Amino acid sequence: MTRPTRQRERDVERTRWQGENENVDDEEEDEIDLDEVDDEDLVRTGDGELIHEPTGIIIEEEQIDPGPEWRAFNHSERQEKSRVGAPTTQTMHDKGLTTTIDWKDKDAYGRSISSRKRSQMHRLRKWQERIRTKDAGERNLQFALSEIDRMASALGVPRSVREVASVIYRRALSEDLIRGRSIEGVATSALYAACRKEGIPRSLEEISEVSRVERKEIGRTYRYISQELGLEMKPVDPKKYVPRFCSELDLSKEVQSKANEIIETTAEKGLLSGKSPTGYAAAAIYAASLLCNEKKTQREVADVAQVTEVTIRNRYQEQIEAMGIHG
Repeated sequence: MTRPTRQRERDVERTRWQGENENVDDEEEDEIDLDEVDDEDLVRTGDGELIHEPTGIIIEEEQIDPGPEWRAFNHSERQEKSRVGAPTTQTMHDKGLTTTIDWKDKDAYGRSISSRKRSQMHRLRKWQERIRTKDAGERNLQFALSEIDRMASALGVPRSVREVASVIYRRALSEDLIRGRSIEGVATSALYAACRKEGIPRSLEEISEVSRVERKEIGRTYRYISQELGLEMKPVDPKKYVPRFCSELDLSKEVQSKANEIIETTAEKGLLSGKSPTGYAAAAIYAASLLCNEKKTQREVADVAQVTEVTIRNRYQEQIEAMGIHG
């Protein structure tokens, strides 16, 4: 007895489909060799799949999600469902892992505690502060990192700079570069190095204003630790100072753009070599303000850039002659 025609057609179609899939798999294995795949041909999609763009073949899928297993749609829900504390940070000597006893004398429900409990919490708080630092090295680190945080706040630099400065100071401490030098001096030098490394330069004059050590000592200590730790520092680009100086002088975007143009043109002619980047930027801003009819005096520009008027005059003469606008 023969099977129904429909069943026979279905079996034939299934057999053909399986055969085609086997052929496709064999072709893909022949076409793709993961060792020979060019990295430029690989594309990572939004949902984590790694695709070979020329062929469209998925190389990796089913990426592990490092996030939490719960979902939250606002801040209060995240606070309620989160089971972890703050992330570790290099800006604290214990990386933020120790317990902190709150200074408020209240219980979990916000009610005031009794005088007996208050005195007990005061003693606990005192001992907690004492046991957070176990030796002189940790006390040194605690003081230095608090100084870095204070100076960074005064300079208005972002948190990434504080993290980098803390790492540089920790390296200096571990390699015993602090011996014979003040903690404040090394901490200030670490912050100055971090500003340069993160592309947010601050001049030695600005750093020394918020520090408790003199400019000369900061420069000397910075040169020492950068050499000992092998910090690769590129020369500071004067254009990095232009936006901040123009903002403080209340100058327009036109002046800022013109100052950057002057710096680029004159630097290509070799005028920047051996010059202070702050003085060079200040002179370019002064020249740009004159060209854009937003004149500022040399004294005003010098006060903002913390350089002398003589420096601005010298750099200004060199720049306008190089630009061919001395007439």
